[in-house]
Amino acid sequence: MDRFRMIFQYFQSNSESVMNGICGLLALASVKMYTSFDFSCPCLPQYNMAYGLGIMFIPPIVLFLCGLILNRQSLVMLEEWRRPPGHRKKDPAVIRYMCSSIMQRAMVAPVVWIVVTLLDGKCLICAFSGSVDPEKFAGFANVSTAQVQQLLAKVPCKDEDELMRNNTSRKAVSRYLRCWSQALGWSILLILIIAAFLARWLRPCFNQATLLQARHWSNYIDIEQKIFEETCCEHSRLFAHKCILHFFESMKQEIKLHSFSLPREGERAEGEEDLLQGITDQDQVNKLLKTWYHEKPPLDVSQAHQRHPLVRERSPLPWADSASTHSKFPQHTNV
Repeated sequence: MDRFRMIFQYFQSNSESVMNGICGLLALASVKMYTSFDFSCPCLPQYNMAYGLGIMFIPPIVLFLCGLILNRQSLVMLEEWRRPPGHRKKDPAVIRYMCSSIMQRAMVAPVVWIVVTLLDGKCLICAFSGSVDPEKFAGFANVSTAQVQQLLAKVPCKDEDELMRNNTSRKAVSRYLRCWSQALGWSILLILIIAAFLARWLRPCFNQATLLQARHWSNYIDIEQKIFEETCCEHSRLFAHKCILHFFESMKQEIKLHSFSLPREGERAEGEEDLLQGITDQDQVNKLLKTWYHEKPPLDVSQAHQRHPLVRERSPLPWADSASTHSKFPQHTNV
């Protein structure tokens, strides 16, 4: 269990590595899905193009949406984009950097699917077999237009039609479309490799300070959201523990009958109040969460000693160091 916990904590603290791993898994899944998919063209003039293009482009859309859903930073980016400015201004450069990073990772699996389908050629043959010029092939010279469309639609179906299996014109059309499909697939792959090469090697020519700032604050937003959620979970656990103890206090007689022993008042209260940071009822928790959304604290740790407006009304917030404040003003007792 400790080993799994360490692995989970590593991936949780390295969200970029997790996202890269998810992108790789989606890309491998797209290849596996295509190789295990039973492609069967309908071989009908009115359905071939819809089926072929649908198989080529609908799964990439699904994979793209899965990449967006599985990427945690997409939700963080939307929250950062939609949140009120409050005490912290929004930086459009950081939002653009996060959006670009999310889109790049989400596009990996769809591009792999499209390139694999083009290199295989079945989808393009099914989609455009009825769109080729029959005059380029000698076998369709003395056939009527309606029959030509029927024969061209059956080009992908060599195993289902005995007349088309050994037809030289069918083989010529199939080779012609497969050649175009593979040329298009290799061209897309070459363009992507060149674009990645240029992006890697030309990046030092641009302003590195802006890129470093955008990367730093995008990581900060992600880490801040994680720490806030962990703090809320810890507070919820302590809050629930407190409520359960109050319930058990009201049932003290039954607890004694069942030989349960409650902790002493001093042991129970000491330290829990500090961990709860004075947030001890539902209204305070709701107001805390609302304030966090509408008025996030400014990115200036030198102002950590200043009290938030919510503190003046009810109680100190989790980031307020109440213990140090009390230590500065010791209480005096009257003798």
